[in-house]
Amino acid sequence: MDTRPFNPLVIFSVMPELLSFLWVTVLVAATSIIFGSLFGMVLAGAKLGKNPAGRWLAHGYTYIMRCTPSIVLLFIVFYGLPQMAEALTGYDINDMNRSVFAIITFSLLFSAYISEIFRAAYEAVPKGQYEAAVSIGLSPLQALRTVVLPQAAVIALPNFGNSVINLLKEGALAYTIGLIDMLGEGNLIIAQNYGAYGIEIYLACMIIYWGVTTLLGEGFLKLERWLDRSRNVQRQAQKTRPMAWSLVNTKNE
Repeated sequence: MDTRPFNPLVIFSVMPELLSFLWVTVLVAATSIIFGSLFGMVLAGAKLGKNPAGRWLAHGYTYIMRCTPSIVLLFIVFYGLPQMAEALTGYDINDMNRSVFAIITFSLLFSAYISEIFRAAYEAVPKGQYEAAVSIGLSPLQALRTVVLPQAAVIALPNFGNSVINLLKEGALAYTIGLIDMLGEGNLIIAQNYGAYGIEIYLACMIIYWGVTTLLGEGFLKLERWLDRSRNVQRQAQKTRPMAWSLVNTKNE
């Protein structure tokens, strides 16, 4: 079978067309991250709670999601959710935008992974921090909001960033259900050329993904450094404040 020679110019000539659909990829990923993080907080709270049934359900959900391949769950949601909705409500949702099914799938997956990150980060904060905050007059909610959660956020940030990048790459599977995102547009271009220039177009997609993930990684790294710097400033202020008060009291005496 005759094949076309590799043409590197196609990589750069097709990028503008692929970039015009990048917003779909980013929108699906960003929406999944938001909903997945919210659900992940609920799961983490259930895992840390005192209700045995809630802990069992949260851990069971996480176990099932972590053992299920992304593409399998995507097909289950895409083909199974319309049938379930029609059986329960009588409504046909097969004509719903494909991005909705992708967002539901990746939100379910992201929540399972991120709940473990939130749980581990919360447990990594020394309990003495919470007890000390309550002992100086803060309410349990204030201690949690102002002392524990900021420290847990710094601990969770690196793993959260990695999960965000992984979700962005997992989102490429959405083209398998007909979503026209960046990769879906790339497959359409290949089909319009009767299967030609496949390597060039996939390389163009890879370069774009590489650029986006690099920007995300650098952004999370800078945010982590900024939070660490803020924590160091607060710690230094807490150390110097008692010394300042002691100097003032010595002068007054």
